[in-house]
Amino acid sequence: AGCEKEPSSYTWIYILLGNMLRGIGETPITPLGISYLDDFAKEENVPVYVACLHTIAMMGPMFGFLLGSLCAKLYVDIGFVDPGSITITPQDSRWVGAWWLGFLIGGATSLLSAIPFCFLPKSLKKPEEASKDKTSHGLLESTGAVRNKLSPGKTKPRKWSLMLKGKLLGNRMYFTFLCCSLLQFSGFIGFVTYKPKYMEQQYGQSTSKSNFLIGMTSLPPVGLGIFLGGLIMKKYKMGIIGATKFSFIMSFLSYAISLLHFFVGCDNYAVAGMTVSYE
Repeated sequence: AGCEKEPSSYTWIYILLGNMLRGIGETPITPLGISYLDDFAKEENVPVYVACLHTIAMMGPMFGFLLGSLCAKLYVDIGFVDPGSITITPQDSRWVGAWWLGFLIGGATSLLSAIPFCFLPKSLKKPEEASKDKTSHGLLESTGAVRNKLSPGKTKPRKWSLMLKGKLLGNRMYFTFLCCSLLQFSGFIGFVTYKPKYMEQQYGQSTSKSNFLIGMTSLPPVGLGIFLGGLIMKKYKMGIIGATKFSFIMSFLSYAISLLHFFVGCDNYAVAGMTVSYE
């Protein structure tokens, strides 16, 4: 009983609120960014632009793992204690890296990278409609004025439930794609989350080296694959059916190759009192 004590740190609340704010800020980038590209880019170039967007999004976690590897080499109280007085090394199980330093660096970088978004124009001219802008603008204005006179006050905001049921869940292709994305991300997140701990326990690597290896071996191939997929779609000018077939073939090959993980591994460590007896 003397070894038990109540947790008194509320740091997790700040991390929770910080991640919540980060999620709110990051959410519009992907859906609105793709819509922005789709509206103002040439149709044949959209797959490459979207692939570049997702590739850069995969490079972020890679640099995050590398930054985590660097921070894990630094002691948690760096800047507050004398480095010469630390007698343990990162290989020691009692070592705690400067996990908080990555939040400060990542937060400052995110804040700086958000500044250029403030200078983007609210609307752009489509390449094929740039020459017709003057004539179409007057026509749209007159059409809108007539529509407002004929049907004043009839435009009512649609309810979210009707929109969700009719447009989103009612679209079978979108709903199927949504389910596939959930399965893919669930498997990928679990793989990235537990693979560093597996490397630490089974191969005796430090936290710093495990994060470094994950960042350099797991994420760059994914980003490269996304970019190549965009180039292939542009070259062969795939429509929705062609892109669906291409996605199905690649996903099937990916899952088939992933089955090889079942044949690679190490035996569990012998832990007294858990896997073996104390004798």
